[in-house]
Amino acid sequence: MLLGHCAHARFVWNLACEQHQHWRPGRSSAPGYVEQSRQLTEARKAFGWLAAGSQTVQQQALRDFAQATANFFAGTHRRPTWRKAGRHEGFRIVGKRGKQWDVRRVSRKTGEMWVPKVGWVRFRWSRQVPDGVKSFRVARDRAGRWHVAFAVVPQPVPAPGTGAVVGVDRGVATSAALSSGERLSVPGLRETEARRLLRLQRRLSRASRGSKRRADVKAAIARIRARETDRRKDWVEKTSTELARRFDVIRVEDLRIRHMVRSAHGTMQVPGTNVRAKAGLNRSIYAAGWGRLVTRLEQKAPGRVEKINPAYTSQTCNACGHCDAKNRQSQAVFVCRACGHAAHADVNAARNIAAGRAVTAREGPPPGEPVNREPQPVLLST
Repeated sequence: MLLGHCAHARFVWNLACEQHQHWRPGRSSAPGYVEQSRQLTEARKAFGWLAAGSQTVQQQALRDFAQATANFFAGTHRRPTWRKAGRHEGFRIVGKRGKQWDVRRVSRKTGEMWVPKVGWVRFRWSRQVPDGVKSFRVARDRAGRWHVAFAVVPQPVPAPGTGAVVGVDRGVATSAALSSGERLSVPGLRETEARRLLRLQRRLSRASRGSKRRADVKAAIARIRARETDRRKDWVEKTSTELARRFDVIRVEDLRIRHMVRSAHGTMQVPGTNVRAKAGLNRSIYAAGWGRLVTRLEQKAPGRVEKINPAYTSQTCNACGHCDAKNRQSQAVFVCRACGHAAHADVNAARNIAAGRAVTAREGPPPGEPVNREPQPVLLST
Protein backbone atom coordinates (compact mmCIF):
# COMPACT_ATOMS: atom_id res chain seq x y z
CA MET A 1 0.00 0.00 0.00
CA LEU A 2 2.84 2.42 0.74
CA LEU A 3 4.44 1.62 -2.60
CA GLY A 4 1.04 2.20 -4.21
CA HIS A 5 0.84 5.65 -2.63
CA CYS A 6 4.35 6.38 -3.93
CA ALA A 7 3.37 5.25 -7.43
CA HIS A 8 0.21 7.38 -7.47
CA ALA A 9 2.05 10.48 -6.21
CA ARG A 10 4.77 9.96 -8.82
CA PHE A 11 2.20 9.40 -11.59
CA VAL A 12 0.30 12.58 -10.75
CA TRP A 13 3.55 14.58 -10.49
CA ASN A 14 4.75 13.35 -13.89
CA LEU A 15 1.40 14.21 -15.50
CA ALA A 16 1.65 17.75 -14.14
CA CYS A 17 5.25 17.95 -15.35
CA GLU A 18 4.19 16.80 -18.82
CA GLN A 19 1.47 19.43 -19.00
CA HIS A 20 3.93 22.20 -18.17
CA GLN A 21 6.50 20.93 -20.69
CA HIS A 22 3.97 21.44 -23.50
CA TRP A 23 3.91 25.17 -22.77
CA ARG A 24 5.71 27.43 -25.24
CA PRO A 25 5.88 31.23 -25.53
CA GLY A 26 2.72 32.40 -27.23
CA ARG A 27 0.54 29.56 -25.98
CA SER A 28 -1.95 29.81 -23.16
CA SER A 29 -0.57 29.30 -19.68
CA ALA A 30 -0.24 25.78 -18.29
CA PRO A 31 -2.98 24.67 -15.88
CA GLY A 32 -2.49 25.58 -12.24
CA TYR A 33 -3.31 23.63 -9.12
CA VAL A 34 -7.05 24.35 -9.16
CA GLU A 35 -7.48 23.15 -12.76
CA GLN A 36 -5.24 20.14 -12.22
CA SER A 37 -7.17 19.21 -9.09
CA ARG A 38 -10.41 19.27 -11.11
CA GLN A 39 -8.81 17.08 -13.76
CA LEU A 40 -7.64 14.69 -11.05
CA THR A 41 -11.23 14.30 -9.84
CA GLU A 42 -12.34 13.37 -13.37
CA ALA A 43 -9.43 10.95 -13.75
CA ARG A 44 -10.34 9.21 -10.48
CA LYS A 45 -13.87 8.68 -11.79
CA ALA A 46 -12.58 7.21 -15.06
CA PHE A 47 -9.82 4.94 -13.71
CA GLY A 48 -10.51 2.58 -10.85
CA TRP A 49 -6.85 1.91 -10.08
CA LEU A 50 -6.34 5.63 -9.45
CA ALA A 51 -9.51 5.88 -7.34
CA ALA A 52 -8.23 2.99 -5.21
CA GLY A 53 -5.46 5.25 -3.93
CA SER A 54 -5.69 8.09 -1.47
CA GLN A 55 -7.01 11.37 -2.82
CA THR A 56 -5.09 13.16 -0.06
CA VAL A 57 -1.79 11.77 -1.34
CA GLN A 58 -2.56 12.60 -4.97
CA GLN A 59 -3.76 16.15 -4.31
CA GLN A 60 -0.74 16.82 -2.14
CA ALA A 61 1.52 15.77 -5.02
CA LEU A 62 -0.16 18.46 -7.13
CA ARG A 63 0.32 21.03 -4.35
CA ASP A 64 3.99 20.11 -4.10
CA PHE A 65 4.38 20.49 -7.86
CA ALA A 66 2.70 23.91 -7.76
CA GLN A 67 5.08 25.00 -5.01
CA ALA A 68 8.08 23.66 -6.92
CA THR A 69 6.99 25.57 -10.02
CA ALA A 70 6.56 28.77 -7.99
CA ASN A 71 10.06 28.31 -6.55
CA PHE A 72 11.45 27.87 -10.06
CA PHE A 73 9.89 31.09 -11.35
CA ALA A 74 11.11 32.87 -8.20
CA GLY A 75 14.66 31.88 -9.16
CA THR A 76 15.43 29.94 -5.97
CA HIS A 77 15.18 26.37 -7.30
CA ARG A 78 15.56 24.39 -10.49
CA ARG A 79 12.71 23.48 -12.81
CA PRO A 80 10.66 20.47 -11.57
CA THR A 81 11.75 17.31 -13.38
CA TRP A 82 10.37 13.83 -13.91
CA ARG A 83 10.30 11.30 -11.11
CA LYS A 84 11.49 7.75 -11.70
CA ALA A 85 10.31 4.50 -10.14
CA GLY A 86 12.82 3.01 -7.73
CA ARG A 87 14.58 6.33 -7.29
CA HIS A 88 11.88 8.82 -6.29
CA GLU A 89 9.66 6.82 -3.95
CA GLY A 90 7.74 8.91 -1.47
CA PHE A 91 4.61 10.89 -0.63
CA ARG A 92 3.54 13.59 1.78
CA ILE A 93 0.55 13.85 4.09
CA VAL A 94 -0.67 17.29 5.17
CA GLY A 95 -3.55 18.02 7.49
CA LYS A 96 -4.64 18.43 11.07
CA ARG A 97 -3.32 15.86 13.49
CA GLY A 98 -6.10 13.61 14.71
CA LYS A 99 -8.21 14.02 11.55
CA GLN A 100 -6.23 13.43 8.35
CA TRP A 101 -3.41 11.65 10.18
CA ASP A 102 -2.18 10.80 13.65
CA VAL A 103 0.90 9.54 15.50
CA ARG A 104 1.30 7.82 18.83
CA ARG A 105 4.00 6.18 20.89
CA VAL A 106 3.73 2.46 21.52
CA SER A 107 6.88 1.75 23.53
CA ARG A 108 10.22 3.33 24.31
CA LYS A 109 11.62 2.60 20.84
CA THR A 110 8.45 2.14 18.77
CA GLY A 111 5.81 4.50 17.44
CA GLU A 112 2.84 4.30 15.08
CA MET A 113 1.51 6.71 12.46
CA TRP A 114 -1.86 6.67 10.75
CA VAL A 115 -1.59 6.69 6.95
CA PRO A 116 -4.78 7.14 4.85
CA LYS A 117 -6.05 3.85 3.36
CA VAL A 118 -3.19 1.97 5.04
CA GLY A 119 -3.86 2.24 8.75
CA TRP A 120 -1.39 2.23 11.59
CA VAL A 121 2.22 1.78 10.47
CA ARG A 122 4.97 1.18 13.00
CA PHE A 123 8.32 2.95 12.92
CA ARG A 124 11.38 3.32 15.12
CA TRP A 125 10.85 6.16 17.60
CA SER A 126 14.14 8.07 17.35
CA ARG A 127 13.00 11.37 18.89
CA GLN A 128 9.95 13.06 20.33
CA VAL A 129 7.40 14.36 17.83
CA PRO A 130 6.69 17.95 18.94
CA ASP A 131 3.28 19.56 19.00
CA GLY A 132 2.18 21.66 16.08
CA VAL A 133 3.30 19.23 13.38
CA LYS A 134 1.04 19.54 10.35
CA SER A 135 2.67 17.21 7.84
CA PHE A 136 5.01 14.28 7.44
CA ARG A 137 6.71 12.57 4.52
CA VAL A 138 7.16 8.85 3.95
CA ALA A 139 10.02 7.89 1.64
CA ARG A 140 11.74 4.71 0.49
CA ASP A 141 15.42 4.91 -0.45
CA ARG A 142 17.15 2.83 -3.13
CA ALA A 143 18.35 0.36 -0.50
CA GLY A 144 14.71 -0.55 0.29
CA ARG A 145 14.55 1.23 3.65
CA TRP A 146 11.45 3.20 4.65
CA HIS A 147 11.76 6.57 6.43
CA VAL A 148 9.26 8.94 7.96
CA ALA A 149 10.07 12.61 8.59
CA PHE A 150 7.77 15.01 10.45
CA ALA A 151 8.02 18.61 9.23
CA VAL A 152 9.30 20.72 12.12
CA VAL A 153 11.48 23.83 12.02
CA PRO A 154 14.12 23.24 14.73
CA GLN A 155 15.47 25.96 16.95
CA PRO A 156 18.87 27.40 15.91
CA VAL A 157 21.97 26.46 17.88
CA PRO A 158 22.75 29.25 20.38
CA ALA A 159 25.99 31.15 19.86
CA PRO A 160 28.66 30.86 22.57
CA GLY A 161 28.99 34.65 22.85
CA THR A 162 32.80 34.63 22.95
CA GLY A 163 33.31 36.48 19.66
CA ALA A 164 35.31 33.57 18.21
CA VAL A 165 35.67 33.49 14.41
CA VAL A 166 36.59 30.41 12.39
CA GLY A 167 37.41 29.91 8.74
CA VAL A 168 36.50 26.69 6.97
CA ASP A 169 38.37 25.59 3.86
CA ARG A 170 36.67 22.75 1.99
CA GLY A 171 38.76 20.34 -0.03
CA VAL A 172 38.97 16.82 -1.41
CA ALA A 173 41.89 15.33 0.54
CA THR A 174 40.70 17.15 3.68
CA SER A 175 36.95 17.66 3.70
CA ALA A 176 37.08 20.65 6.07
CA ALA A 177 40.18 22.41 7.38
CA LEU A 178 39.62 24.92 10.20
CA SER A 179 41.62 28.03 10.90
CA SER A 180 42.24 26.62 14.39
CA GLY A 181 44.44 23.95 12.80
CA GLU A 182 41.96 21.07 12.85
CA ARG A 183 41.53 18.93 9.73
CA LEU A 184 38.29 16.97 9.40
CA SER A 185 37.48 14.30 6.82
CA VAL A 186 34.26 12.56 5.89
CA PRO A 187 34.34 8.86 6.82
CA GLY A 188 33.89 6.90 3.62
CA LEU A 189 33.76 3.22 2.83
CA ARG A 190 36.22 0.87 4.47
CA GLU A 191 38.71 -0.95 2.28
CA THR A 192 36.75 -4.20 2.45
CA GLU A 193 33.52 -2.39 1.54
CA ALA A 194 35.19 -0.64 -1.40
CA ARG A 195 36.48 -3.98 -2.73
CA ARG A 196 33.05 -5.56 -2.37
CA LEU A 197 31.47 -2.59 -4.18
CA LEU A 198 33.91 -3.02 -7.07
CA ARG A 199 33.09 -6.75 -7.33
CA LEU A 200 29.37 -6.01 -7.32
CA GLN A 201 29.73 -3.38 -10.04
CA ARG A 202 31.60 -5.85 -12.23
CA ARG A 203 28.93 -8.46 -11.57
CA LEU A 204 26.25 -5.93 -12.48
CA SER A 205 27.87 -5.28 -15.86
CA ARG A 206 27.60 -8.99 -16.69
CA ALA A 207 24.01 -9.46 -15.52
CA SER A 208 21.19 -9.48 -18.03
CA ARG A 209 18.81 -6.55 -17.96
CA GLY A 210 15.51 -7.35 -16.33
CA SER A 211 16.80 -10.49 -14.60
CA LYS A 212 16.35 -11.27 -10.93
CA ARG A 213 20.10 -11.57 -10.50
CA ARG A 214 20.59 -8.04 -11.75
CA ALA A 215 17.95 -6.74 -9.34
CA ASP A 216 19.66 -8.49 -6.42
CA VAL A 217 23.04 -7.03 -7.36
CA LYS A 218 21.57 -3.53 -7.69
CA ALA A 219 19.99 -3.87 -4.24
CA ALA A 220 23.35 -4.93 -2.75
CA ILE A 221 25.08 -1.96 -4.36
CA ALA A 222 22.36 0.36 -3.07
CA ARG A 223 22.88 -0.91 0.48
CA ILE A 224 26.60 -0.10 0.35
CA ARG A 225 25.92 3.31 -1.17
CA ALA A 226 23.32 4.02 1.51
CA ARG A 227 25.87 3.15 4.19
CA GLU A 228 28.29 5.66 2.68
CA THR A 229 25.60 8.33 2.44
CA ASP A 230 24.52 7.79 6.05
CA ARG A 231 28.09 8.26 7.27
CA ARG A 232 28.47 11.46 5.27
CA LYS A 233 25.18 12.88 6.60
CA ASP A 234 26.09 11.94 10.15
CA TRP A 235 29.48 13.65 9.79
CA VAL A 236 27.87 16.80 8.40
CA GLU A 237 25.33 16.98 11.22
CA LYS A 238 27.92 16.51 13.96
CA THR A 239 30.45 18.88 12.39
CA SER A 240 27.92 21.66 11.73
CA THR A 241 26.53 21.41 15.26
CA GLU A 242 30.00 21.55 16.79
CA LEU A 243 31.00 24.60 14.73
CA ALA A 244 27.75 26.40 15.56
CA ARG A 245 28.31 25.79 19.28
CA ARG A 246 32.00 26.76 19.37
CA PHE A 247 32.12 29.89 17.18
CA ASP A 248 30.09 33.07 16.87
CA VAL A 249 31.06 33.73 13.23
CA ILE A 250 31.72 30.99 10.67
CA ARG A 251 33.33 32.04 7.41
CA VAL A 252 33.37 29.77 4.37
CA GLU A 253 34.32 30.10 0.72
CA ASP A 254 31.60 31.23 -1.65
CA LEU A 255 31.98 28.28 -4.03
CA ARG A 256 29.76 27.64 -7.05
CA ILE A 257 29.69 23.89 -6.64
CA ARG A 258 27.21 23.35 -9.46
CA HIS A 259 29.67 24.88 -11.92
CA MET A 260 32.64 23.06 -10.42
CA VAL A 261 31.15 19.60 -10.95
CA ARG A 262 30.19 20.08 -14.59
CA SER A 263 31.26 17.31 -16.91
CA ALA A 264 34.30 17.77 -19.16
CA HIS A 265 33.13 15.46 -21.98
CA GLY A 266 32.61 18.41 -24.36
CA THR A 267 30.77 17.96 -27.66
CA MET A 268 31.19 15.92 -30.81
CA GLN A 269 32.82 18.88 -32.56
CA VAL A 270 34.99 19.90 -29.60
CA PRO A 271 35.57 16.84 -27.39
CA GLY A 272 36.81 17.39 -23.86
CA THR A 273 40.12 16.37 -22.36
CA ASN A 274 40.90 14.47 -19.14
CA VAL A 275 37.26 13.43 -18.93
CA ARG A 276 37.81 10.47 -16.62
CA ALA A 277 40.02 12.49 -14.27
CA LYS A 278 37.40 15.26 -14.10
CA ALA A 279 34.68 12.70 -13.41
CA GLY A 280 36.73 11.31 -10.52
CA LEU A 281 37.21 14.82 -9.14
CA ASN A 282 33.46 15.44 -9.35
CA ARG A 283 32.76 12.26 -7.39
CA SER A 284 35.28 13.32 -4.74
CA ILE A 285 33.60 16.73 -4.40
CA TYR A 286 30.21 15.10 -3.93
CA ALA A 287 31.66 12.63 -1.41
CA ALA A 288 33.15 15.49 0.66
CA GLY A 289 29.70 16.99 1.30
CA TRP A 290 30.66 20.59 0.52
CA GLY A 291 27.19 21.90 -0.17
CA ARG A 292 25.39 20.02 2.60
CA LEU A 293 27.86 21.27 5.23
CA VAL A 294 27.27 24.95 4.40
CA THR A 295 23.52 24.43 4.10
CA ARG A 296 23.29 22.90 7.56
CA LEU A 297 25.53 25.62 8.99
CA GLU A 298 23.22 28.31 7.62
CA GLN A 299 20.22 26.51 9.09
CA LYS A 300 21.75 25.90 12.52
CA ALA A 301 23.52 29.27 12.81
CA PRO A 302 21.37 31.73 10.85
CA GLY A 303 23.00 35.11 10.38
CA ARG A 304 26.37 33.87 11.62
CA VAL A 305 27.68 32.31 8.39
CA GLU A 306 29.64 34.62 6.09
CA LYS A 307 30.75 33.71 2.58
CA ILE A 308 34.16 34.92 1.44
CA ASN A 309 35.45 35.40 -2.08
CA PRO A 310 37.61 32.27 -2.65
CA ALA A 311 40.01 33.98 -5.08
CA TYR A 312 43.59 32.82 -4.33
CA THR A 313 43.03 32.11 -0.65
CA SER A 314 45.14 28.96 -1.09
CA GLN A 315 48.04 30.92 -2.66
CA THR A 316 48.16 33.83 -0.20
CA CYS A 317 50.45 33.70 2.82
CA ASN A 318 48.51 34.15 6.03
CA ALA A 319 51.50 35.69 7.78
CA CYS A 320 52.57 38.41 5.34
CA GLY A 321 49.86 38.48 2.67
CA HIS A 322 52.17 37.64 -0.24
CA CYS A 323 50.31 35.96 -3.13
CA ASP A 324 52.14 33.61 -5.47
CA ALA A 325 51.07 30.40 -7.17
CA LYS A 326 54.42 28.85 -6.23
CA ASN A 327 53.76 29.36 -2.53
CA ARG A 328 51.71 26.16 -2.55
CA GLN A 329 54.29 23.54 -3.35
CA SER A 330 51.90 20.57 -3.18
CA GLN A 331 48.44 19.65 -2.01
CA ALA A 332 49.44 19.84 1.67
CA VAL A 333 52.65 21.91 1.75
CA PHE A 334 52.59 25.72 1.81
CA VAL A 335 55.86 27.68 2.02
CA CYS A 336 55.80 31.44 1.43
CA ARG A 337 58.48 32.54 -1.03
CA ALA A 338 58.60 36.01 0.54
CA CYS A 339 58.79 35.42 4.30
CA GLY A 340 59.39 31.66 4.53
CA HIS A 341 56.23 30.98 6.52
CA ALA A 342 55.38 27.23 6.36
CA ALA A 343 52.07 25.62 7.22
CA HIS A 344 49.57 23.06 6.02
CA ALA A 345 48.12 24.44 2.80
CA ASP A 346 44.49 23.87 3.78
CA VAL A 347 44.97 25.39 7.23
CA ASN A 348 46.69 28.42 5.70
CA ALA A 349 43.73 28.89 3.34
CA ALA A 350 41.30 28.53 6.25
CA ARG A 351 43.11 31.29 8.14
CA ASN A 352 42.86 33.57 5.12
CA ILE A 353 39.15 32.82 4.98
CA ALA A 354 38.79 33.57 8.69
CA ALA A 355 40.48 36.93 8.13
CA GLY A 356 38.28 37.67 5.11
CA ARG A 357 41.27 37.83 2.79
CA ALA A 358 41.14 37.50 -0.98
CA VAL A 359 42.98 39.03 -3.91
CA THR A 360 41.63 40.06 -7.27
CA ALA A 361 44.66 39.35 -9.46
CA ARG A 362 47.13 36.55 -9.90
CA GLU A 363 49.86 38.28 -11.90
CA GLY A 364 52.62 40.46 -10.52
CA PRO A 365 52.03 43.94 -9.12
CA PRO A 366 51.70 46.98 -11.35
CA PRO A 367 54.83 49.09 -11.87
CA GLY A 368 55.76 51.15 -8.85
CA GLU A 369 54.08 48.87 -6.28
CA PRO A 370 55.94 46.50 -3.94
CA VAL A 371 55.88 42.79 -4.64
CA ASN A 372 54.65 41.85 -1.17
CA ARG A 373 51.52 43.98 -0.97
CA GLU A 374 48.57 43.23 1.27
CA PRO A 375 45.49 41.75 -0.43
CA GLN A 376 42.46 43.93 -0.88
CA PRO A 377 39.58 43.39 1.55
CA VAL A 378 36.35 41.96 0.24
CA LEU A 379 32.75 42.70 1.07
CA LEU A 380 31.28 40.07 3.36
CA SER A 381 27.79 38.79 2.73
CA THR A 382 25.65 36.90 5.18
